[in-house]
Amino acid sequence: MSPLFKAKMGGACWLMCFLTSVFLLIVSGKLIVPGDAAATATNLLANEGLFLSGTALLLISTAFYVGATLFVYEVLKPVNRSLSLLAAFFSLVGCAVGALSCLFDFAPFVLLKGAPYLNVFTPEQLQALAYMFLAVRAQANNIGLVFFGLHCFGVGYLIFRSTFMSRIIGLLMLMAGTGWLTFLVPAITKSLAPFNMMPGAIGEVSLAFWLVVKGVNIQRWHEQAENSARFVSAEA
Repeated sequence: MSPLFKAKMGGACWLMCFLTSVFLLIVSGKLIVPGDAAATATNLLANEGLFLSGTALLLISTAFYVGATLFVYEVLKPVNRSLSLLAAFFSLVGCAVGALSCLFDFAPFVLLKGAPYLNVFTPEQLQALAYMFLAVRAQANNIGLVFFGLHCFGVGYLIFRSTFMSRIIGLLMLMAGTGWLTFLVPAITKSLAPFNMMPGAIGEVSLAFWLVVKGVNIQRWHEQAENSARFVSAEA
């Protein structure tokens, strides 16, 4: 596969990840009522299929992000193979955390569907427990975003140091990484939300469109790859 093909495939995967994530946010916004366990429980029971379709979308989005991660790693490894590999590792950890968090989406329906062994709890207690699982899922997603922030930061640095892509895109990705890293501190996340998500959205969408439309300068990519190979040989 040529570097141009890898770049375009990485951009396409990243763009599809973004589109599925937007739909997921819309679904969550409609069904989960912040701070209201009773209303959230009512919405979930009335829209179980819609909510679980959001869970399926999260897994699909994660798969697209894995694809984007691998293609972008291949594109950027001539800049610094070790750092590109480290950035990809952070991304894959974030994807694993996001995928595992999907397990919490099934717990509310187990609690709210009135199984006989749950009669020892009041309806209000069951609603609160269901909401708690959704809150844990949200916290797990925030942890995943921190790893995605490290990935974006690494990708931004590599693009900025490359000779075959725009440094402006690199700066936007560095800003994206900074935005996602705010999720490391819940107090900051709460005070800045939803504005702390804007740098990430702008940076990642800009990179996705750049890769799809422009890709990379193939001649410069090969030149940097050859220089990197010579440097590794000299060190060996």
